[in-house]
Amino acid sequence: MTHDKRLLGYVALFAGIAVLPALGAYPFFVMTAMCFALFACAFNLLIGFTGLLSFGHAAFLGAGAYFGGYAMKGWGLPPLLGLLTGVGAAALIGLLFGLLAIRRSGIYFSMITLALAQMLYFFFLQAPFTGGEDGLSVPRGHLFGLDMSNDLTLYYVVLVIFAAAFWLIYRTVHSPFGQVLTSIRENEARATSLGYDVARFKLLAFVLSAALAGLAGVLKSWVVGSATLTDAIWTTSGAVILMTLVGGMGTLVGPMVGALVIIALENKIGELGKALATLTGTDWFNGLGESVSLVTGLIFIACVLAFRRGLVGEAVALRDRLKNKRQPASPT
Repeated sequence: MTHDKRLLGYVALFAGIAVLPALGAYPFFVMTAMCFALFACAFNLLIGFTGLLSFGHAAFLGAGAYFGGYAMKGWGLPPLLGLLTGVGAAALIGLLFGLLAIRRSGIYFSMITLALAQMLYFFFLQAPFTGGEDGLSVPRGHLFGLDMSNDLTLYYVVLVIFAAAFWLIYRTVHSPFGQVLTSIRENEARATSLGYDVARFKLLAFVLSAALAGLAGVLKSWVVGSATLTDAIWTTSGAVILMTLVGGMGTLVGPMVGALVIIALENKIGELGKALATLTGTDWFNGLGESVSLVTGLIFIACVLAFRRGLVGEAVALRDRLKNKRQPASPT
């Protein structure tokens, strides 16, 4: 019964996203949030359900954007083949990174992923097909006869792909494979003693997470119309960690909420600062839009100190506490 309720909740969530343009939401903003939400969900599959902290996940976002975009612009491939090229390139790079990083654990694993991601970043900086600091312009084209140059059409294309990717993550988490990943996160030594090839399961999870991050990169390049170095820089890897922690690590909806919060802050912090300046009569708030990193850093500190489970995790914990209080005590 709980399983059915969750499915209905997820369906209602995506149905609500589908009607946002009709309610006056700006399609470009929501599409950007969906791309980063998918990126955060892909990262959460690795850290939240497998226990592997990657400091270089932006490499796969950038790989999907660059290779998928160049397949469309440079090779003239249609968007579907461009999408498959970007996802395949990200998965292949994830396989190479994973084969090197899985050999270590803990902070050593994290630092290896960061070093490899920085190597790929400098490759994108110097490679002739990426455009260097100018970036690579990406055409939208037509997908299954749909003209994606129309923002509303592209909105629903991104939504459908995002929903399909979320369903894949959901099925992965609730499959026997996902249960093994959870057991590795909880007690790796015990999973090894039960006969599971822990390294192989970690590598599969890493490649799947990389492929989904590459998918988010392709979609983001369609939405923005370009692939740039900001997609692959280390600060983007830090941003996705922040999104996952703010929303709730180890939950399916948490990374989506965290991505929405962070993207909304980055886009609306200037307007919020002007409103606070008007209310308080203090000019200091007018410069708030230039201090996005400061605000997000304060949010990170607040989450670590007060909301260690994240927004969704704390909400679920509160619901469980209230539910247990309502249940009558069992007779002695």
